[in-house]
Amino acid sequence: MRLGIFAKTFPGTDPAAVLAAVKQAGYETTQFNLACAGLPSMPDAFPADAIASIRAAAQSSGVSLAALSGTYNMAHPDRAVRDDGLRRLGVVIKTAASLGIPLVTLCTGSRNIADQWAYHPENATPSAWCDMATEMGKALALAEDAGIDLGIEPEQANIVTSAGDATRLIADMRSKRLKIVLDPANLFEYATPGEARAIVAAAVGEAAGHIAMAHAKDRHGDARFATAGQGIVDFPDFVARLKAVGFGGALVTHGLSADEAPEVAAFLRGLL
Repeated sequence: MRLGIFAKTFPGTDPAAVLAAVKQAGYETTQFNLACAGLPSMPDAFPADAIASIRAAAQSSGVSLAALSGTYNMAHPDRAVRDDGLRRLGVVIKTAASLGIPLVTLCTGSRNIADQWAYHPENATPSAWCDMATEMGKALALAEDAGIDLGIEPEQANIVTSAGDATRLIADMRSKRLKIVLDPANLFEYATPGEARAIVAAAVGEAAGHIAMAHAKDRHGDARFATAGQGIVDFPDFVARLKAVGFGGALVTHGLSADEAPEVAAFLRGLL
């Protein structure tokens, strides 16, 4: 496994400075966001000079680009909003292909019109699933053309809430380009340490063979998120189970400050 971190953990819009900070903090790969190049995360277009600057920054820093963020609300109730998001995703996918980034990460969305990461009671309805799945089919057509994988992350406040939901969607889509980004802290809200361990273990087993990336964020038992190693997620068990199912990709931490990054790198590298 390769140890990584969200590039947005570090401030700035100069890719060279951001990736140098990633390297200095002890990480070898990153989940990149175009905001780190001074652009919108989901831009209308992508200038050639920006692609060149990101490529040069990766080469000079020695930090590989494991994934590129392409999140928009794939379940927004307004089709016009979804159409605009899909158009921008197309730009992100082409950018990833130009940079040799193998994975674009998605958000399966929410019926919440104000926040794609926020819960809405209609998220569990068949119509919400249908809108998201229709959108996913269009996104996968773009990914197939570009030779890029798409990663969906089970989130309690989104349409896909579990590893079971994710594998169901993969089966429905019938595309080898659709993968899972597995974050143990997003698999539960309220839990005891034992319950959390069991939930995460079951999810790794369910997602085995489909995991493109693992995330390392933590959670307290009262639903608050935490820096990796500071909550109730059993990271030694999580990493051991990922190894057991043959996962050898990037373990990417986020939800932490830049100041915390070196300590978290040491903690996670000890597990790897």
